Amino acid sequence: MIRQALPGDLDAIAALHARARATYYAGRIPEEAYAGAAELARTREGWSTALQRAQSEGDGEGGAGGGVLCSVEDGELTGVAAYRPVDGRMTLTQLHVEPAHWRRGVGTALHTGCRDAWLRAGVPRVRLDVYEHNLRAQAFYAAHGWRPDPAVPSAGSHIALWLTLDPGPAASGE
Repeated sequence: MIRQALPGDLDAIAALHARARATYYAGRIPEEAYAGAAELARTREGWSTALQRAQSEGDGEGGAGGGVLCSVEDGELTGVAAYRPVDGRMTLTQLHVEPAHWRRGVGTALHTGCRDAWLRAGVPRVRLDVYEHNLRAQAFYAAHGWRPDPAVPSAGSHIALWLTLDPGPAASGE
């Protein structure tokens, strides 16, 4: 089930984020950059800010102001996604799936939830940065229509991807 994340989800979200990041950063960057008490506290603070921002948007649906969605199965948080405007562009800032739930449709369900919110809000294009060594994530995004933009240089160790949204006939009332 995909739903809006709640403040009570914060600890589970931060822990899931840490486990997911460890799978693609391990052996590539120093462990203290993605694990340990200080990094977990920083991660928790970032998610706390995202949840507060999403709650303050008012409609509870996310959309053009941003949102945090989570996937819950049998009472367990299995994935989380966050998006918000950054420098005037809608940006998918986070999408993480509990590693034990990879390849079970959790990421696709979260992506669909985000896409639906963007379409409802009339967002035409969305950006994200994906870690250059995270080939699994790059394949996931490519399968969901995200494409590199040759006009936008990569940001250090991350690759910028864009998704152009087509509202289709249903959104235009046809």
